[in-house]
Amino acid sequence: MKKILAGLVVVIMALYFAINKQESNTLVIYSALEQYRNDDLKAHLAEKFPDLNVQIMYMPTAKVAAKIQTEKEHSDADIVLGVETGYMEKMKDSLADVAEYSHLDYIDGMLPEHGKYLIWESYGGGFAVNTEILKKYGIAEPKTYEDLLKPEFKNKISIQNPKSSSTGYNFYLNLRNIWGEKKTLEYFDKLNDNVKQYSESGSGPVKLLIQGECAVGTALTYQVVTEINNGNPLKMIYPESGSPYSLDGVSVVKGKDDKGDVRDVFEYLVNEYLVYDKDHYNPGKILKGQKSEMENYPDDIKYADMTGIDDLGLKDELLGKWKY
Repeated sequence: MKKILAGLVVVIMALYFAINKQESNTLVIYSALEQYRNDDLKAHLAEKFPDLNVQIMYMPTAKVAAKIQTEKEHSDADIVLGVETGYMEKMKDSLADVAEYSHLDYIDGMLPEHGKYLIWESYGGGFAVNTEILKKYGIAEPKTYEDLLKPEFKNKISIQNPKSSSTGYNFYLNLRNIWGEKKTLEYFDKLNDNVKQYSESGSGPVKLLIQGECAVGTALTYQVVTEINNGNPLKMIYPESGSPYSLDGVSVVKGKDDKGDVRDVFEYLVNEYLVYDKDHYNPGKILKGQKSEMENYPDDIKYADMTGIDDLGLKDELLGKWKY
């Protein structure tokens, strides 16, 4: 009996240490990036850190901020990735100081002075069109926001719902900055007559364009260029006011920066994988001397007036007036 009990104790202790070892080797990233980018990142991390169990959990940007603000250092997350800078600002007190981790040369003024996060990417957009659909119906390419109101675009447009999509909010805010609130709301009332679908996600209109269900959609440049390179008949057009854009960031949850594995992974992310991501997924310029390696990505994009992009109070006010 004693031998049996002794054997059980050994088994229990082995399981205990195995579980603790597994837990100590697990690192969690909350990511708001697209799933295919998360999958690629996970593959790279598995190769770079084979002894680590890195879990990447997709989560919308607002939900990441809400969880981190609530859970703080008790969060399951060690690293947050791809979160809009407005929300990074909102949760900055729950983030570690990470300025010293980056060895890259950012564009002047790109990084926050408080150092609580680094910029991961800049993503801008414009009008994406399916050239075959336009040709089929004999419709001229839209050049301005007003062109989208033309009767020939009836039920042929898809835009993002700004309440659920940051891409949609970027277009909404930019028009408000150009025209003022009253004219902008009146414009969307008129545009609604031509909208076939309001997408919940930023990539929704691109999917409808590829399927041939719409002729025009508001979209992010890198998503459209990716589909052009995949052989789809799409084209990117920028309104005269420029490309609406925003930034997102990457950081370490406060209190998690004392873990060596977290520091190692984060340093790899912000110095090596970030450059790879810009070359392969989103070439939006954030670094000095940065040149796009992505085929067909446009040069010298004119960017729009995005005053107030990090003002979450303004965002709540504008979204409260959105009807659709």
